[in-house]
Order: sequence, then structure tokens, then C-alpha cells
Amino acid sequence: MQSHDWIVRTADDVIAAAQERQADPIVCASGISPSGPVHLGNLRELTTQHFVAEEIKRRGVPCEHLLFWDDYDRLRKIPAGVPPEFAEHLGRPLTGVPDPWGEYASWAERFATPVRDAIRQLGMDIREIFQTERYAAGAYTGPVVRAMRERDTIRDVLARYRTKGKERTDEEYWPYRVYCQTCGRDTTSITHYDDATTALAYTCECGHTGGFVLETTNSGKLFFKVDWPMRWAAVPVTFEAAGADHSSPGSTMTVGSELCRKVFGAEPPVYLGYAFVGIRGASKLSSSAGAVPTPADGLRVIEAPILRWLYERRRPNQSITIDFGSEITRLYDEWDRLDDPTAYERATRTTTTELPQPAKRIPWRLLTSVLDLTAGDDAQLLRILRDVDADSKELALADLEPRLSRARAWVAEHLPEEARTHVRTEPDSERLSALSERESRALATLLDRLEDDWSLVGLTTLVYGVPKLVRGLPIDAPPTAELKQDQRAFFALVYTLLVGRDTGPRLPTLLLALGPDRIRGLLSYHTG
Repeated sequence: MQSHDWIVRTADDVIAAAQERQADPIVCASGISPSGPVHLGNLRELTTQHFVAEEIKRRGVPCEHLLFWDDYDRLRKIPAGVPPEFAEHLGRPLTGVPDPWGEYASWAERFATPVRDAIRQLGMDIREIFQTERYAAGAYTGPVVRAMRERDTIRDVLARYRTKGKERTDEEYWPYRVYCQTCGRDTTSITHYDDATTALAYTCECGHTGGFVLETTNSGKLFFKVDWPMRWAAVPVTFEAAGADHSSPGSTMTVGSELCRKVFGAEPPVYLGYAFVGIRGASKLSSSAGAVPTPADGLRVIEAPILRWLYERRRPNQSITIDFGSEITRLYDEWDRLDDPTAYERATRTTTTELPQPAKRIPWRLLTSVLDLTAGDDAQLLRILRDVDADSKELALADLEPRLSRARAWVAEHLPEEARTHVRTEPDSERLSALSERESRALATLLDRLEDDWSLVGLTTLVYGVPKLVRGLPIDAPPTAELKQDQRAFFALVYTLLVGRDTGPRLPTLLLALGPDRIRGLLSYHTG
């Protein structure tokens, strides 16, 4: 099954629902709370809707992708790394909490801004809606008043899905939580509400007693399980996806769908649940946990089309694991070999944007190895890469962007110290003086033919061919078990003499990076 089939099928369902509801344009909605670092798991909240919206637009059907920033949510907990004294802001709306480091206008802006930049880099055509502004502008006043009037209905629906130990009580239920007009927190209790006048009174733990007329003034928001279906009806929303935790029986989606119909008089959106995104085997990401990889982190080392493809190629019910370690090489290799035209098109182009790609694709493994070997020196890097093949002779570093910048960042930030290559500065005299006759012949053969074809392909043929030549076989002789054993021993010898251990970057890449003179200097002692 092609990876893009889930997009086609979902778009079919959404268009059919939109026609039945006479929705024009179709609205695909995402929602993110900037309560902490917005991580790569949250990115699936954007990509799932994005790919469906793009498929709809490609068919010529008017469609809009909205991102609701839930910046009017309360601050629930303090992420790791934030000064503990910020606990005094718990319960305040995210837009009412200052940035701990003073760089942004608010807590919400600090954590939303990097994602907004990532959205642009990923070529996503998204209209952003900020919930603080919507509530303040009175956009939800009618639905909020309606929810307050239908509070008993809401309570009954919620009660049916409560887990054991949280059965319904006869206490007054309010779907709306007030932000205190004195301290700004939601540590409040509604003491009176008049359905006719919408006059509301409340008390706060800070000691303040106050009130306002809900129809003309807003100082609070609906609880999430009510706020979400209210939003579906107010827009209205035709399609929305959310994490698997919202999809289980009795979950927010189940409750929200019923409230959307019973309280707000609208049909809930076509819904798609998606599985979690893990990093290096972690089963779930959580913004409140602190240092988790964000879309910006991903884009530092993964080209934008490849990051898009990571999310597009898996069906929503399949989990995704993003590995910033050695597996990133496999990811780039898979991308460079991709032969699915539709998947490639979706990853590299949208209906409005073509994403940047390198004019010259150098394999990630080769590029990162050379960056490691040259410590990022541009002149050395260019010298080596121009020797890769005949088509690279006029190569400019700009031809390698944006991959080159990603490779630099990966080598600097993710390549472990034990995996870095440190070339010897002097020959290993002790090992060279102890060479066996076969080892001496192998090194002599390598040095004798070293510059016959000074290219990556030529050196690859040579290093695999030396053990064959030593056995008196042609360089293109088919491999046998004995030859493979000889090749492993020969590679280990050369690695030991060049980098002081029996493994390293691909040997042809290492030789290409060192150049003939340096290779001879490290391998020719007592080999004559």
C-alpha cells in the first residue's frame, strides 16, 4: 500500500462530509497549546491536517488549514529548566505569564514563535488563530453563554464518561472557569450566575470577590472538553486529527462529538487519530517534561522535505520514531533512493510552495564523514568533494545547501566523541615494523595503484581489489569467503595505521579525504 493512500482516503471522506454539510470552504483544523516546548510529536498535529488539506486543494476544492493556538489555556506546570519561582504564575493564561528569560512578550510567544518559523520552513499554508484574541474580541461570547445555559446537559454527558471514583455529584457544575480580575489566576469559584442577565459572580483564593456580565465582558474560558466542540461549531470545522489519547472510548473526542451536537447544534468534524512520535525509542513525548526535540531541532539536521516525508510516509495509526543518532544516515539514504513520485511530490512541493533542495546531492554518509575528517574546513571540504566524481569538478559549496548546513549541525551536535575520526600525525612505526609479508605486499599494492583512479569510485574498487591482487587474482574477481576475510583484515590494518583503531569512516572516503601524500606518509614506513 502506498504511503499516500491514507491522505487520498481521508480527503475523500472530508470532501463527502463537506458536500453534505454545504461547507465552503472546507476547514481543516489543528490545535496546539504553547505551554512548553512544542515538540516533534506536536508536529504531527500539523502535518496530518496539512497533507489532507493539500490533497483537497490539489483537487480544486476550496480548503483552509487553521491552527488554533490555545494560548488562553492556564499554565498547569513548570517545565524543566524554568526557575521554580515561576510557580507563582500557575493558573494564569499563557499570554498572561512573562517569558522566564525576558526575550519574548509572554510565555506563549516564547514557545509558539519557533514553531511558527518551522511552519514557514516546512512550506505549510496555515492561518493562525490565537485564542486569547478570540475570547477577548467576543468571538465566542454566544457559544459560552449557550454552554452556561446548557450546563446540566454538559454535566450529564461528562458524568456518563467519568472513570470509576469520579461519579456525578449534585454540586452545581460550571463549564466555564473564571480568570480572577485581580490576580489573573483561575483559582476561582463561581458563586452565582443568572441565565437571563448572564451576570456572574465569583470568589478567588487570592481573596478577591468580583463579577461581570458574561454577555458583554469575558474573563475566563470554557474547559477544554467543552471548548473544543464549541470551536468546531463556531468555525465550523470539517476535519481535525488528534493524538491517540483523544481517540479512546470516553475520550475527549467521544465527549466532544456528543456536546457538539447536543449543546452547540453542529456536526463534529471528520476525525482521524494519530499515533505518537518517539525519539530514540521513547514511546511518548511531553512538552512538560522539559528538553524534548522540537521542529526547530529537527530542521537543524533534517532537510525540510525529508522531515515532511517522515510524517507523510507513515499511516496515522503507525507510530514514528525519529533518531538523531546514526540512523539519520539511513533516513537520508532512503530519501535519496526514493522512487515513489507521489510521496516525493508531496514532500517537496505544496500547492503554493516549492521547498529548497540541494543542486548537487552528496550522500549524507560521505558528507558527514568528510566534515568530521576536515573539522569543517571549507577549502579542504571542497577539495575532497570535487574529487568524488567527474561531475563534481566544478562543485561549489552553495550547490550542497541546504544539506551541507544540516550535516555541519549534525556533526557538531550529534556525532559522539567516540565516533569522531582522529587521524595519526605520525606513522605507527611499531606496527609498520611488524608487518607480515602479506600485509607488506597489500600496502605496497595500495600505494602503487593509489592514483590510478583518484575518485571515490576508483578508490572503492582499489581497496576492495587489493586483497584480490595480492592473491594473484584480477581486481574484478568475484568475492569468495576467503577474499571477504582478507578484505576485512586489510581494512583493519589500514584503519589502524591511519586512525589508530580497526574501524572508521568508509575507507575510500577516508583515503579521499587524506590525499595521496598524507596516505603515503602514514603507510610507507618500512614497506619498501
